[in-house]
Amino acid sequence: MPTIELKRRVRWADADPAFRINFPRYFEYFEEGESELLRACGVSLLHQGSEYGFPRVQAECTFKRVLALDAEFVMRVSIGKLGRSSIRYEYQFFDEANELAAEGSMTIVATKDGKSVELPADLRAALTD
Repeated sequence: MPTIELKRRVRWADADPAFRINFPRYFEYFEEGESELLRACGVSLLHQGSEYGFPRVQAECTFKRVLALDAEFVMRVSIGKLGRSSIRYEYQFFDEANELAAEGSMTIVATKDGKSVELPADLRAALTD
């Protein structure tokens, strides 16, 4: 299943008063990683969004090391599980020394008219290549 790595830097707007990444920002990075992974697989977010909904049903993150203001880091995004109607994305954040700083996951579910449905065939195909 596909995996991508994105190089980022902790920006001023991402930092808390102690000059380290503010924990809710990780979840914003999760969504950025999701969209970049889909884009890398050739999936149009606009096309998918027109007929289906993809609500988040679970998200978690474990913090292991500090990512300080202005520090570069790498976010690795992969598909952890491709279910009948869901996708679990897995995330790893590595600091400048390539040490694991945080890891987590986010699960989304395909919906139509507010009800869970099978993942669209084209999305499933794009994510299994």
